[in-house]
Amino acid sequence: MNEKQSRAEFLKKTAMASAALLVSSLEGWAATTPDKKLKVALIGCGSVSNRYIPQLLSSPMIELVSLCDIKPERAVNQNKEYKVNAATYPSIDAMLAGVPFDLMVTTTDMQIHGDLNKKALQAGKHVWSEKPMANTYAEGKALLDLAKSKGLRIWGAPAVVNSPQFVFMSKAIQEGKIGTVASAHGQYGHTGPGWSAFFYEKGGGSMPDLGVYNMATLTGLLGPAKSVMAMLSIVTPERTVDDKGKIKVEAEDNAHILIEHDNNVLSHVMCGFNFFDPHGHEAGKQDLHSIQIFGSKGNMRLIGYDWETNGVVLDNSETEPAKLLSTDKGGYEWQEGARVVSESIVNKTEPRINVEHALHVLEIIEAARKSQETGKRIKMESKFPWPMV
Repeated sequence: MNEKQSRAEFLKKTAMASAALLVSSLEGWAATTPDKKLKVALIGCGSVSNRYIPQLLSSPMIELVSLCDIKPERAVNQNKEYKVNAATYPSIDAMLAGVPFDLMVTTTDMQIHGDLNKKALQAGKHVWSEKPMANTYAEGKALLDLAKSKGLRIWGAPAVVNSPQFVFMSKAIQEGKIGTVASAHGQYGHTGPGWSAFFYEKGGGSMPDLGVYNMATLTGLLGPAKSVMAMLSIVTPERTVDDKGKIKVEAEDNAHILIEHDNNVLSHVMCGFNFFDPHGHEAGKQDLHSIQIFGSKGNMRLIGYDWETNGVVLDNSETEPAKLLSTDKGGYEWQEGARVVSESIVNKTEPRINVEHALHVLEIIEAARKSQETGKRIKMESKFPWPMV
């Protein structure tokens, strides 16, 4: 992405085309729409909502009834832009007291996700939260316990495990196509967001914004982390952003995380806000790999980002060239999580995405920060249902 191009401009540019494709692909499905639709409210009408709103509107099982933002004009503008015909609110309290709904989608600044998600659960609402679902693992676990106590569901982004490429790689590993797995690497970075300060403030950082994708992919493929070691740093101590001007950077903008899995498998995640990428951050333009898995009989490379997958290269022959496989995205998009879990509630099915996995990734981020502070390897406590495919 061009550094001068705002995220809002980029996301709006692609959102409407994406929505048209989704609606077209679901026309046949609409004929079998259940009578009862899940009523959904979205809080946080900034740039990311430009991708979430079309996804939600594309589903015949969902009715988007409320839009909320602390800058009320943003909710009003999104309501008009996408012809939602929803009620708009300036606060979560007003929204919870307004039009009834079943599930809240949280797409606000990451530092307040935990507080907002707690309020929604206390009010009897299911929750889909953008990453991270809370600021700490303990806070996230308390949210899950609260949801269970009320018979509710909560999920957290990202939705990388939904991609056909993730499924292909998981099956290839389980079928022994690359032999005994030993190591893996994930990388994701760019030169940093310029539209908001929250990415650089305490509780932000490159791990919960970027590294979270690779952490979710690698643990999803290789199993839960047993321990974590990390080195984190701030390369650019001051930034200039659209909403606050010049700010001091408080959260890591450069991170290397080592993860130990079962069976002596090791993986590494590298993420940051100082990574020049001549191949472009724009979705669909990346033709290099972001994830690589090494085994005793071969290796696999995930082409593109794990949130914007473009295929898998399988290299497991000494006589034949590596093959580009699994290039069909099957309609997968990184912003589909809220739609998928909403439809799962209506259909009474269990999605591949699970909250325990999101909590585990949150614990990895917390463990990486503790490792940086102490210089020690940090043992993990959480697990999640695995394998995921």
